[in-house]
Amino acid sequence: MIPINTTPRTDTRLLDALSSESSSTRLQAALAAGTHPDAGFAGTLVARCAIEPDFFVRDMLTWALTRLPSESTVPALLVELGSEIAQARSQALHTLSKIGDATTWPAITRSLLHDADDEVARSAWRAAVVLVPDGERKELAGDLAAQLGRGDRKVRLSLSRALVALGDEIEPALREGMASTDPKVRVHARATERLLRDPDADFDPAVDEAKRVAALGPERTREHDADR
Repeated sequence: MIPINTTPRTDTRLLDALSSESSSTRLQAALAAGTHPDAGFAGTLVARCAIEPDFFVRDMLTWALTRLPSESTVPALLVELGSEIAQARSQALHTLSKIGDATTWPAITRSLLHDADDEVARSAWRAAVVLVPDGERKELAGDLAAQLGRGDRKVRLSLSRALVALGDEIEPALREGMASTDPKVRVHARATERLLRDPDADFDPAVDEAKRVAALGPERTREHDADR
């Protein structure tokens, strides 16, 4: 374990450990920073999030940041939302969602919700449903539903979960999606609607059912199931 205090020598040791070639050493450094929280390390931890290649170390860095006073972390995280580095934006959004400071909601912009990088967009969706004020939930539902059909399975599942987290507010947007001329949008909207009805349902069977409905139509699907 790396001891943490505010001496310049220890500052150097932490920086060295966080940039070590060993992911285990970097993990221990992030753990130490969270175990002995010091607001003076906020900038260092935020900066490391932008370039840390190991998922588990990044997760520990986020935990360490949540242990610090929000007034020392939030301003640095908000700056990262404008970074040209996709991972910096993604990790900042992830950390903001864990901190849960409602005053950061205006920073979750449409450009982040529609970010071309899937990981940034997924992080923005998760942060948005945590931070959105009650009066803006319906608008957020429409904004998220506009991306139905996007990406691979992982991306679509993340979007469905974000939409379902908004509850009944998403129903009008899902109806619009199910009426889309794009079959990918229709399938994704119907699969999400099933998850809304049954949050414990598996995503893949929901997608399979949605594909059947899209291919046969609701009436023929019911007739087909009745004949089985």
